[in-house]
Amino acid sequence: MLPSFFIAHGAPLIAIENNEYTQFLSELGQTLPRPKAIVLFSAHWVSSMQKVSEGSEYSTIHDFGGFPNALYQIQYPAKGAPAVAKEIEERFEQSGIRYEIDTNRGLDHGAWVVLRLLYPDADIPVVSMSVNPAVSLEQQYRIGKALASLRKNDILIIGSGGTSHNLHAVNMINDNGSIDDWALQFEKWLESHLSNWDLTSLFNYASLAPGANLSVPPYGTEHFIPLFYAMGAADDEKKKATLLHRSFRYGNLSHSVWQFGSADY
Repeated sequence: MLPSFFIAHGAPLIAIENNEYTQFLSELGQTLPRPKAIVLFSAHWVSSMQKVSEGSEYSTIHDFGGFPNALYQIQYPAKGAPAVAKEIEERFEQSGIRYEIDTNRGLDHGAWVVLRLLYPDADIPVVSMSVNPAVSLEQQYRIGKALASLRKNDILIIGSGGTSHNLHAVNMINDNGSIDDWALQFEKWLESHLSNWDLTSLFNYASLAPGANLSVPPYGTEHFIPLFYAMGAADDEKKKATLLHRSFRYGNLSHSVWQFGSADY
């Protein structure tokens, strides 16, 4: 059975960079058993109700500005997985989770940047999923939990966002390897409570975690919450969270990869 993952998508630039993090993601894609399909919750698809993509193919959305032209030339022509989308909808109905179907939206950079590093050939079908910062963390976890059984069918579930992600605080000019104390403190707190599957503390991170107000600013919670969809998706077995990678860019932008569930591959 495949584990689920939270994967930071960082700045769009990682799509054209070759560094420690891009190399790690490329190697991860080569290490994992090949999934039949991928279900991905993206921080860049925000909706007031859970959306499930039921389309058969995707366009590539370049939802950013001011970057090198090479980024805008990238295409990731992934196919959809309508049959898997139907399975998701059935599980939502069984769990009393409201949702809406989408058939037109393409893949935003929160999805394709990660997928392209993991599976550059775009040859694994994808179901794109939205996130909703307006609902509680418990509800986001519950949505992920409703999909946990999909993993038994070799379906890979990913939450794509960022644990320390504050665009008002990053220093894009000075990328010298230094790490702001508040970002490191937050990440260390998060590591401790994720490793212990301490949901009570995690659901109350905003008042408990040092540096939370800067790492997860009120205007940017959509990048943090994919963590809980991914975590919930591994709630059907012995609860285990493993930090596979953590590095930082621009002073405080974290590149973290968390695996939820057993590594039996």
